[in-house]
Amino acid sequence: MQLESHQDVAAYLERLAGQGDPQAFIAGLGHVARAKGMTKIAREIGVGRESLYKSLSDHGNPEVDTVLKVVNALGLQIAFVPKQQ
Repeated sequence: MQLESHQDVAAYLERLAGQGDPQAFIAGLGHVARAKGMTKIAREIGVGRESLYKSLSDHGNPEVDTVLKVVNALGLQIAFVPKQQ
């Protein structure tokens, strides 16, 4: 999957979040962060690079604060919408 634009990244993460699998979403967020530069993102949000790699790995369990900071560093925001019936 191409993750060139903010729209591409947003669609990818939205699809993962919609699947209801937190681990898949976190792993996808890690995939995007690596593609965009994990070191840069870690520096921007004030955490160690290795710590961020672990948090956003397939078996990571990041704090909500970390997820929100990474999303913001990627130039995105989280939005909530009602489920479609």
